Amino acid sequence: MVLPKKFEDRMKELLGEEFNEFLHSYNDKYKTGLRVNRLKLTGEDFAVISPCPIEPIPWTTNGFYYDGKNQPAKHPYYHAGLYYIQEPSAMLPAALLQVEPGDKVLDVCAAPGGKSTELAAKLGGTGVMVSNDISNSRAKALLKNIELFGVRNPLVISEDPANLVKYFPEYFDKILVDAPCSGEGMFRKDPAIMKNWEQYGVEYYNNLQKNIILYAADMLKPGGYMVYSTCTFSPEENEGTIRYLLENREGFTVEPIERVEGLGYGHPEWIGSDDEQLKNCIRVWPHKVEGEGHFVVLLKKSADVGTISYTGYPFKKVDLSAEAEDFLKQLDIDFDPDRFELRDERLYYLPKGLPNLKGLRILRLGLYLGDMKKNRFEPSQALANALKISDYTNILNIFSDSKDAVKYLKCETLDMSENYITCKNREEYDILVAAKKAGKEDMKNCSGILLEKKKKNTWFLVCVDGYPLGWAKYSNNGMKNKYLAGWRWM
Repeated sequence: MVLPKKFEDRMKELLGEEFNEFLHSYNDKYKTGLRVNRLKLTGEDFAVISPCPIEPIPWTTNGFYYDGKNQPAKHPYYHAGLYYIQEPSAMLPAALLQVEPGDKVLDVCAAPGGKSTELAAKLGGTGVMVSNDISNSRAKALLKNIELFGVRNPLVISEDPANLVKYFPEYFDKILVDAPCSGEGMFRKDPAIMKNWEQYGVEYYNNLQKNIILYAADMLKPGGYMVYSTCTFSPEENEGTIRYLLENREGFTVEPIERVEGLGYGHPEWIGSDDEQLKNCIRVWPHKVEGEGHFVVLLKKSADVGTISYTGYPFKKVDLSAEAEDFLKQLDIDFDPDRFELRDERLYYLPKGLPNLKGLRILRLGLYLGDMKKNRFEPSQALANALKISDYTNILNIFSDSKDAVKYLKCETLDMSENYITCKNREEYDILVAAKKAGKEDMKNCSGILLEKKKKNTWFLVCVDGYPLGWAKYSNNGMKNKYLAGWRWM
């Protein structure tokens, strides 16, 4: 790989004797990784069913390396939201932010959603998960990943952080700032980034970072924690940005981090500083670990700074239609009737503890439940992905090794006449699933199992090996595929 000479010269100056080893790492192929969605299963559970060989990533409990020759994104489990394809080092920032159930969490520069989905998984459907990206087009990709992962408490926004701080001063318990950067750490993975680096350089991004980190600091509660990260080596964008924060906002400290072998320390001397706490920063080097270049730091805001009181979200009473009420009663979810919101025909269930959001550019406000249409309720794709198989009564379970799993994801009609075994209740269903797993001879050619329901217009939750994919609707003419067309497997 031919690296920009200016970049090489700077890295040689910084690394000294380590430079040749660093340079040699660019001859190695970058490592590919996936991160398991803990809203749906544990890393241990996934290791049993993984569609390809995997090895654990040392700095996170639910991240795994896989061979780049494999294509886990071409498996139905990916479309069930069981994992996210993510560069291994990029898993570190969200892993370090110790989110607790009930926290209010902000991901400032969130697209395409790799870090937001992990933070949301830590919340486990509680608290508030605010994911923001200033780019509206990138925020749409973020929204899809949030909904694919089954996040029940999302607030997806596309705003400049300068405007965001007006709505959320000292609101968040935890904040992640994965800042826009010059991308030096990604040159090996994506050489095209070098052109962007040569065009914009370090200073352009450093000015953005300084503004963003101060806005984030103002949105953090006293006593709260913030992670700042980049995928670059530049001291100006890393230790320099942290020094800028410490000089411009009172009450912040750089927290020590327990680190695994190979993760390096911060270098205050690279920015002419003698502040020892900057050594608590983490530097990820591609010649020391199996991952790309990253910088990560954990910051704490003093509890003595002061607090701001909030006016709560202005909820209005929503009168559910009989059809919506009947459908929601079939779900094993304890809904708070005061947290529904109806916009046009769309019904949402909002997180608890929101402030007034009037005027914000919002892409998703809470969990989109479905559409209240005349004389019917149509559940959403987002709701399907947010459920567990035990949350709903009517189930169509497709086995991942059958062609019907891909047919469903391609929005094609499923032939229910031959390849599906029907059963009358959940007990019989569980027995058949166990028989399939045990490799029983009479289950070999079975595409799936259907909980029998002969009432017209019944909604079925379609699952793959027990993990929800979307909806289908039973009628006299068979099972209508209701998978979201915009998510169709191409």
